Amino acid sequence: MFAKSESDMRKILLLLALLLLVAGSPASARAASDQEPVVHAALFWISGCPNCSQVLTNTLPPIKDKYSSRLSLLAIELVTTKDIDALYALGTSLGLAKEQVAVPFLLIDRTALIGVDEIHNRLSALIDQYISSGGVGYADLPILADMLTKGIAYTSSEPYLQLVASTTTGPQAIGIILAWAIMGMMGIALILAILVILRAFQGKPLREHKGWLDIAIPVLSLIGLGASIYLTYVEVTHTRALCGPVGDCNAVQTSPYAKLFGFFPVGLLGAIGYVAILAAWFWRRLRTDGLARIAGPAMYGMALFGTLFSIYLTYLELFVIHAVCIWCLSSAVIITALMLLNLPPITQWLAISDEEE
Repeated sequence: MFAKSESDMRKILLLLALLLLVAGSPASARAASDQEPVVHAALFWISGCPNCSQVLTNTLPPIKDKYSSRLSLLAIELVTTKDIDALYALGTSLGLAKEQVAVPFLLIDRTALIGVDEIHNRLSALIDQYISSGGVGYADLPILADMLTKGIAYTSSEPYLQLVASTTTGPQAIGIILAWAIMGMMGIALILAILVILRAFQGKPLREHKGWLDIAIPVLSLIGLGASIYLTYVEVTHTRALCGPVGDCNAVQTSPYAKLFGFFPVGLLGAIGYVAILAAWFWRRLRTDGLARIAGPAMYGMALFGTLFSIYLTYLELFVIHAVCIWCLSSAVIITALMLLNLPPITQWLAISDEEE
């Protein structure tokens, strides 16, 4: 009985020795080393943003291929104004000013890389740094936890990335070309207006037309009012805009430039302007008092301000936001047309004023 127990004990000890030998073998060491640290990162992007598309389709694929499973990356699309506000709040929690926050925005732990150049130049070195220190998870920030639930795991062969590239180059390229054309049209309209006003000071005002050109003023104002009300609705309710095949309205409407002073919708300002032009037109048509006499110059002044403001907004779309909104471009065309249609009353008013002096 004792001999049998002693034999069993020897077998157990031999088995333990074999297990220890296997655990210390090179193969086992290689298996242990395969459990490498992982760096978790989040990329925030907006559809229609060329810089975001460049990072998603050009910058990240070779980096993802290089680090493979050692880099866990979530691509998080910002769709609504609430998403944008959440990104600003995230930037604030990291000590960034609102002006410093932009897309593409890549976050590793509490380190933010913002823009194509920063992501391209610093990302690999940052990943190496965190891998050497044992990897890192997502930053423990309450605002970040909710945003991570919207992310899609990034792999360089992900089919949706090809969709991102195609949807941000086709419609967006058409929108950019159209925006440049409208910007040129507004510039030409301003030059024409200056020349006509100079002639008015020389006693050569334009003759007013009481036919369809005059009726075009309220018609265009109503169309512009409809577009402005729709944009105000989109900005206030944070819904996705219907953009059609040109540009990316949602990228524009979710940008910080969609609101004046951070709270007043630009669309609402446009709606107020169109209502004021309509009111001045009807007052001028129905009354003959002092206000009626200055209603024409007032309409021109409002349309001129709207044209200049539209040039500024189009500049932002082309050079800052890098996306265009077909509703905004339509409003720019309408307000510029209203400025030209109101040239006759302003030139006559200027000519009369010059004669009185």
